[in-house]
Amino acid sequence: MASLSSPPVPCPSCYVASRTPLRAAAAYDDPDPQLSRRPLLSHPSHLAAFIAGLPKAELHVHHVGSASPRIVAELAARHPEAGVPADADALSEYFTFTDFAHFIQVYLSVVDLIRDAEDVRLLTYEIARDMARQSIRYAELTVTPYSSVSRGIPDGAFLDAIEDARRAAERELGVVLRWTFDIPGEAGLEAAEETTRIATEMAPDGLVSFGLGGPEIGVPRPQFKPYFDRALATGLHSVPHAGETTGPGTIWDALTSLRAERIGHGTSAVQDPRLLEHLAERGIPLEVCPTSNIATRAVEALESHPIAEMAKAGVLVTVNSDDPPMFGTDLNTEYGIAARLLGLDAPGIATLARNAVKVSFLDDAGKARLCEEIDSYLATWQRTR
Repeated sequence: MASLSSPPVPCPSCYVASRTPLRAAAAYDDPDPQLSRRPLLSHPSHLAAFIAGLPKAELHVHHVGSASPRIVAELAARHPEAGVPADADALSEYFTFTDFAHFIQVYLSVVDLIRDAEDVRLLTYEIARDMARQSIRYAELTVTPYSSVSRGIPDGAFLDAIEDARRAAERELGVVLRWTFDIPGEAGLEAAEETTRIATEMAPDGLVSFGLGGPEIGVPRPQFKPYFDRALATGLHSVPHAGETTGPGTIWDALTSLRAERIGHGTSAVQDPRLLEHLAERGIPLEVCPTSNIATRAVEALESHPIAEMAKAGVLVTVNSDDPPMFGTDLNTEYGIAARLLGLDAPGIATLARNAVKVSFLDDAGKARLCEEIDSYLATWQRTR
C-alpha cells in the first residue's frame, strides 16, 4: 500500500478525463448542462430495469442506519422501553425528520435497540441480504463500534458478530463487506480514543478505513487529527464526513488535518470554486447521497441538489444511500435519481458504477472482476435492446 501521508494520486477513473465518460441520455435532449435549472424528468422505466440488475459497489452506507423496517420492528418489540415503534408501518412516520439534529436523535434511538452480539449479527447479515437484492456486490459499511461498546456489548463480541456476518454474507449471498470504523463526533474525544483503540489494536480482517460521522456543527475536524494519524499509520484509509451541514471550510479541514482520501457528502463543496478545482485535480471523490441530503434538510430539494454542479467541475462523484430505510430509499433509487440529475444513459450509469469500484478499497483483483462484470452486463444489455 502506498504511503497514506502523501497527497492522493489523481484518479484516472474520473469520468471527465476517462475514455468512457458519463454520457447524457439522448432522450433528454437538453443542451443545458445545469440540470438543476429545469424540472426533473420522469426516469425511463428501461433505465430503472437496467439499474436494478447492474452490479454495483456502495461506499457510504451506515450499519445501524441500514436496519430494515422489519428488523427495526422486531428489535423494538424486544426492547419496548426504547420508545421506537414496533409496527413497521408506523416507522415511516417515525423516520420523518425535521432537521439534521432530529435525524441524529432518531438514529440514536435505533442504536439503543442493538443490545447484544446476537442483535449485531442479525442486523449485519440482514443488511447484506438487502444489498444482494439490489445487485450490490461490494460495500464499505460504516460501523460505529463505540455506540455499541459504550452500551455494554463487549468489544470482542461485537467484532466477532460483524465478522461472522461478513463471512456468511460473502459465502451465502455473494456480497463482499468491508468496514469503515467511524468516530461519532458528538461523543467527543473519549469516543475517538476508544474507536481508535478498537481499530488499531483489535483490527478485524474486514476493516479498511477510518471515518468521522455525526453532527458537524460544533464538532471541528482538526481535533481528531491525532486519532486519524494513529489509524492511518496502521494502513487504514481516511474517509471522514465533511461539508454535509457546514460550509466548505469543514471539507478543507478534513483534507488538511485528517488527510481525507474520499469525502463523505461534501455537499457544500460547490460554494468554493477553489475547493472544487482541488478535488478535481487530486481525484478526491465525493460520496454523494441525494435523498439523505433532502431528508435531513441539508439540501432544499432534489431539483437544487449540487451533484450536477460537482460533475460539471470535474469532481468524481459516487452515489450512495447513507441510511436507506430511514430515508425511504435504496441504492437503486439513488442511481435513478443521479441518472436523472446528470442526464445519463445506460453506458453513463455503468461508468458511474465503475467509478465507485475504482475508488473503493477493494483489492485490485476484486476491482478487476467487478468492473468486468459491469462491462459484461452492459454489453449484454445493449445487445438485447
